[in-house]
Amino acid sequence: MSESQTKGQEAMLDRMFFYPDSSSDTEEYRTAEEERRKRLSKRNGPNIRRIPTAMPPKNLSSNGPMPSTSTQDPPKNGQKNQVCEDRITLVVDNTRFVVDPAHFTAHPNTMLGRMFSSGIEFTHTNERGEYEVAEGISATVFRAILEYYRGGTIRCPPTVSVQELREACDYLLVPFDANTVRCQNLRGLLHELSNEGARRQFESFLERLILPLMVESAQRGDRECHVVVLLDDDSVEWDEEYPPQMGDEYSQTVLSTPLYRFFKYIENRDVAKQVMKERGLKKIRLGVEGYPTYKEKVRKRPGGRAEVIYNYVQRPFIHMSWEKEEAKSRHVDFQCFKSKSVTNLAEATADPVIELEPNRAREEPELPDPADLPDEDQ
Repeated sequence: MSESQTKGQEAMLDRMFFYPDSSSDTEEYRTAEEERRKRLSKRNGPNIRRIPTAMPPKNLSSNGPMPSTSTQDPPKNGQKNQVCEDRITLVVDNTRFVVDPAHFTAHPNTMLGRMFSSGIEFTHTNERGEYEVAEGISATVFRAILEYYRGGTIRCPPTVSVQELREACDYLLVPFDANTVRCQNLRGLLHELSNEGARRQFESFLERLILPLMVESAQRGDRECHVVVLLDDDSVEWDEEYPPQMGDEYSQTVLSTPLYRFFKYIENRDVAKQVMKERGLKKIRLGVEGYPTYKEKVRKRPGGRAEVIYNYVQRPFIHMSWEKEEAKSRHVDFQCFKSKSVTNLAEATADPVIELEPNRAREEPELPDPADLPDEDQ
């Protein structure tokens, strides 16, 4: 390879974007570059002198080992090439990042840590030997996430929304919490943290409070459940003779003030609905409705009929279903019945037609012979 080609490749390597792992690596690159330039200037100078063979140090004894006979130390440029060989190139959003895979293997629970912690056997390179990762993530977001592998924190860029950064962290399995994310938009950061906290909280409520009521409904043969959330100090006293008129026949209640406070926020209801969808439930409805607690008075109607007035309180409710064939349960399958309806008005108003055998002409009915009739009919 000619000297001009060597210079061109080294210049292209210098222009490539490096993602240094420490300040010592950057200083090493500068030192190697300065020594390379000095060596080239000496080689191309007017007076080229041979470098004498290194002499043994004076302080060594005659019985000591013989020193090395190499004319000079290995070039620093070789160290630079060795450092480059230890690095890999990632392509994200048409942008190349040269990084050290040791940073990823130090965090094996992340997606990049899993990719490069087992001999790179689950990853494939393109024709240039580069790894195309993080599809759908912008280069700006990926550059910010790379900071987590260096210092353990992520600084959200001003041009990136917190939700976009959160989705990228979820995709790359990078922790997204108050200890790892630094953001100027505190409202957006706290909103994402509240969504994560609400998700964990509702999963606990679902397992401890709501699921036992769903199992009780399923054991009765029902395929849906309606649960009203009451406060811990709410008392329900219904008159056995005059119970309140409820919309749902098998409405159930759960006494939990923390769950009542959880449903106070509409964002938490959206999170709860998403969790139940992921668990396979359908026809999910969440809201607030009036629930009767105790009888206030009884009013007599004309005719002796009694009307009971109950006290109602506004409480959140949750309704879900696990029915698989809900479309067939509420509609009659008309394929089981033979249709006898006539869609043609002319056929409906006409006299009934005598069905004849095919390929047989219509014949006039024959009158009986008078001789064959009985005497009383003649």
